[in-house]
Amino acid sequence: MATTETQTAPPRPRVGRLADPCVMVIFGASGDLTRRKLIPALYNLGSQQLLSREFAIIGLGRTPMSNEDARKRVTEELKQFATSPIDPDLWEWFLRRMYYISGDFDDPTTYNTLKETLAKADAEHSTHGNVFFYLATSPEFFGDIVERLANVGLMNEENGHWRRVIVEKPFGHDLDSARALNQRLLKVATERQIYRIDHYLGKETVQNILALRFANGIFEPIWNRRYIDHVQISVGETVGVEKRGGYYDNAGALRDMVPNHIMQLISLTAMEPPISFEANAVRDEQAKILHAIQPYTSEEVLSRTVRGQYGEGTVNGQRLPAYRAEEGVPPDSRTETFVAMKLLIDNWRWAGVPFYLRTGKRLPSRNTHVVIEFRRAPFVLFRETQVQDLMPNQLVLHIQPEEGISLRFAAKTPGPAMRLGEVDMDFEYADYFGATPNTGYERLLHDCMIGDATLFQRADMVEAGWSIVNPVLDVWKALPPRNFPNYPSGCWGPKESDDLMERDGRQWRNFEK
Repeated sequence: MATTETQTAPPRPRVGRLADPCVMVIFGASGDLTRRKLIPALYNLGSQQLLSREFAIIGLGRTPMSNEDARKRVTEELKQFATSPIDPDLWEWFLRRMYYISGDFDDPTTYNTLKETLAKADAEHSTHGNVFFYLATSPEFFGDIVERLANVGLMNEENGHWRRVIVEKPFGHDLDSARALNQRLLKVATERQIYRIDHYLGKETVQNILALRFANGIFEPIWNRRYIDHVQISVGETVGVEKRGGYYDNAGALRDMVPNHIMQLISLTAMEPPISFEANAVRDEQAKILHAIQPYTSEEVLSRTVRGQYGEGTVNGQRLPAYRAEEGVPPDSRTETFVAMKLLIDNWRWAGVPFYLRTGKRLPSRNTHVVIEFRRAPFVLFRETQVQDLMPNQLVLHIQPEEGISLRFAAKTPGPAMRLGEVDMDFEYADYFGATPNTGYERLLHDCMIGDATLFQRADMVEAGWSIVNPVLDVWKALPPRNFPNYPSGCWGPKESDDLMERDGRQWRNFEK
């Protein structure tokens, strides 16, 4: 919601642990992620009284600006992207502890200047020597930045202070590059210092998967192959590639979404109960699931995966261009904008239960959800009634845009005859707990400040995710698509995606507004 500087809001009571004193250093401070997500998220944490009073921000970017110019710029940007009314006093508190450094990420003098500015911020705001570095940059800089930080001693932890680094996605572009980047980072930092971020894990519903499964006696006993028929995970976007055609054409839907976002959703949905909510206890169980996913053979890639690319289409009377007509995209591009896959997990809980996933651009609805479809009840009792078929029960975890949970079950319709109708019981977070201003990054930034890595990927998890998609990348590279584009903008992907499930007697659950 857009705001003005004159709007005010009462401070919210603190819910959660107060963050440690620290300095946040943002590499890529003049970029889109910083203005749209990071600064609004920090403001929300301040409004919720979760930031230490001993806190400072250092922005580092290639755009030349003075401290004063940077503060004016970020003030104007916050007016545009804030998710709640701006309290002038609170924002003035932020501005007093903001610094800006202009420099190139590959210039050693930049890091010497940063070291001096950190010492100044620590002296002025008593940040106890604690620092975390947020790499909101192009992936090509990740390794260089962390190595250069280490070269000037900025990754050293001594005298009780901590140093951490948040690495944005994409983390590599295949298994080999992800391994190489992990090795490079772990030469100059410990695993405990590295926070590989996935902003999907900042969503309340994603975090609630663990609470739903393990805090409710009605769900955990039936969360297995005896009662669950299959699981669907869908991540739909209505937008095309917008102005990211140059980047996206080198990535594609598979690399962009599956090894990170979707594998995280699968692991949280399928994992065994951890022994505690301690970070490594949770991530140990997630990693076991990722390692238990059946690897594809070349033949299985052909039968269990689908790729698509959107063509022209009309949505709400507006004509939309084909992917190949987008800015920065070659006219003969073979890059997929849609992926559907069938995965199997080789463990006791999930033996024989397929996990279907799909993600794509230019779909009819912006919607991310997980569908747990249960096995049908026996039909024996209803043979002599007007009931033709029993529909399966479905538990749906809605992740975006509305966050909530719904349960579909059968109920008798009014009247003298035995007829059944489907009923949906819906729960939305905003209705029950109120809406909390949120960009999706608040929880993740706060967790880094308190040293909780539960919602961040560990090195082995990253590599396990890539190991699942690598065979698909290899086959698709060897066998270029012949029918692109193969779905019009505004539909649910190519027909082959529906066929993938219909061959098994199942179908996708679609949500459209």
